[in-house]
Amino acid sequence: MKLFESIREDIQVVFERDPAARTRWEVITCYPGFHAILIHKLSRRLWRAGLKWLARFVAHFARWLTGIEIHPGAKIGRRVFIDHGMGIVIGETAEIGDDSTLYHGVTLGGTSWNEGKRHPTLGRGVIVGAGAKILGPIRIGDGAKIGSNAVVVKDVPDGATAVGIPARILDESKQRVREKKAEKMGFSAYAIGDDMNDPITKAIHGLIDHSVASDHKIELILQYLEKIGIHTEEAKATADGFDPKYLNKIVD
Repeated sequence: MKLFESIREDIQVVFERDPAARTRWEVITCYPGFHAILIHKLSRRLWRAGLKWLARFVAHFARWLTGIEIHPGAKIGRRVFIDHGMGIVIGETAEIGDDSTLYHGVTLGGTSWNEGKRHPTLGRGVIVGAGAKILGPIRIGDGAKIGSNAVVVKDVPDGATAVGIPARILDESKQRVREKKAEKMGFSAYAIGDDMNDPITKAIHGLIDHSVASDHKIELILQYLEKIGIHTEEAKATADGFDPKYLNKIVD
């Protein structure tokens, strides 16, 4: 009964994370990610029962059918969603937490030929972008995001975002400040990292950072003027807008 409940969860999660899904029949017949997870449940059971060759053969068949290679020794949690899936490789000692999402071309690979733990562990709710490579016995924290084509060889903290080659952790607080300021200026800086080499992106980041710093300095000036007895309610000068006619009132 637990197996059927697990399969129902795997079907439902497709509707939650893929707006292209229309019917259960479509998911059951046309989603290779669902097929790969389903067949892995079988190969995993065979592996744990000691039927190693049969488990590998079933996994090999799944690879031929779906283009997704999952070693039967890998541990995959509940409600894991594989979108598109072609080219995904998941090694023997890899572990994937509940509610995680993997896109096509992802590799959870090893960095040595030594026995034992040599593949990554993904926490709960991890999102791994297309083409990303996560290598070695490292841990990706709960709720972390791995950018497309990133190469991750070090641990990633809970809730962090890692991008680039080699992957670097984005400064989330700085990124949130930028996004908030960008919204006020009429555009969004979503998903733009510090490590991007695009000169236009770097210029935009420089302008936003300068604007944020200017706002902070102006607030400090206003606080100082209040302390020395100059009321500045009417002369509230921020990056959101400054009316020059109030400058004379402050000077007077």
